Amino acid sequence: MSSVLLDFFPSHHHQQIFIFFHSLQSFFRRASLSFLSFQFNRASLQHYQSILLSLKPTLFKMKFSALALAALSQVASAHYFFDVSALNGVESKSFQYIRDFTRPTKYNPIKFSSNPSADIRDNSFADGEDIICNQGATGTGGNTEVLEVKGGDVMTFKLAVGAKMGHPGPTLAYMSAAGSDVKSYKGDGDWFKIMEEGVCNASGDFTKDAWCNYDAPSFDVKIPQGTPNGEYLLRVEHIGIHRSHVNQPEHYVSCAQVKVTGGSDGTVDAEMVKFPGAYKDTDEYANFSIYGGAKAFPMPGPKVWDGAASAGGSTGGNTEAPAAGNTEAPASTPAPEAGNGQQNGGEQAAPSATPEAGNNNGQDGGFPGAANQQFQGQTGSNGSPCSA
Repeated sequence: MSSVLLDFFPSHHHQQIFIFFHSLQSFFRRASLSFLSFQFNRASLQHYQSILLSLKPTLFKMKFSALALAALSQVASAHYFFDVSALNGVESKSFQYIRDFTRPTKYNPIKFSSNPSADIRDNSFADGEDIICNQGATGTGGNTEVLEVKGGDVMTFKLAVGAKMGHPGPTLAYMSAAGSDVKSYKGDGDWFKIMEEGVCNASGDFTKDAWCNYDAPSFDVKIPQGTPNGEYLLRVEHIGIHRSHVNQPEHYVSCAQVKVTGGSDGTVDAEMVKFPGAYKDTDEYANFSIYGGAKAFPMPGPKVWDGAASAGGSTGGNTEAPAAGNTEAPASTPAPEAGNGQQNGGEQAAPSATPEAGNNNGQDGGFPGAANQQFQGQTGSNGSPCSA
């Protein structure tokens, strides 16, 4: 970002400023105010130097008050990205071990190319290379440090700018062996899944806090005990499924660079997948409805490998079955209408009898009494409502 703008605020607010102006850009685009759709990024902010300087007294007085920061966090919780990792509680710097990505709006999701063009940001597609580690991240490994870990270590992945995962949906983690140099590895090899969490709050709202990591600022990933020594990409992901009923899941993806030590020199015997290719817009998770009551959720990807000698294999993902309980939603809480545009703040669209074409206005939806679903993989996430 231009130093002209950053000079107004302390260094620990720089990333908040960047996200704030990208949020304004998205607002203007949705409002079709093309003459106001400024490209607030590092290059073009130079063009607005005189404007910013004239506003400096006012901006300086604001100093990003607690109220402004709280409002910004609410905006960021609509869309978000992972930039900080912590190993056994020791936190990294932003993008120290997580590969940075080059898309103009880091916080926006990755979606299938078959989705309406108005709902896709930065030409970032879930059936393209961006699904590996996010846009441009296949080439930023050289600027990213490598974190040394051991089997059994717990890594925490934290969202930027105080955001929370404001959408229902699963969290997942994968690893891919990178050979001798993870910094130059694109992530185009084989991937195995080491963790997944779905629904774990039996008394929660199936459209919201029934999901393990709903509204959480971070989640934990445990390195399997049996992971062989070597360098790996560790891919973490949250999938927002609030619009999967209209075939529009939202993928939030980041990759950390790690080196496993203290283990064996063997190989991983697990079901492997490749990105892109592991997810398709015809998959069950991509057409799943959280509306109408709790139901089994079809986890995307392969089965979880826990470090045992053999993880088995299957041609499909894991399905989370709800425990006994009432899985019927009240008749007055049907699915939202389909429509263009991004959802904001984890809110759902106004109800209608069935999902149908129309304008999605982002109203709250709620289905109390969702049944419990067991999650697979590692222990519950830091800040999430569930625990193993």
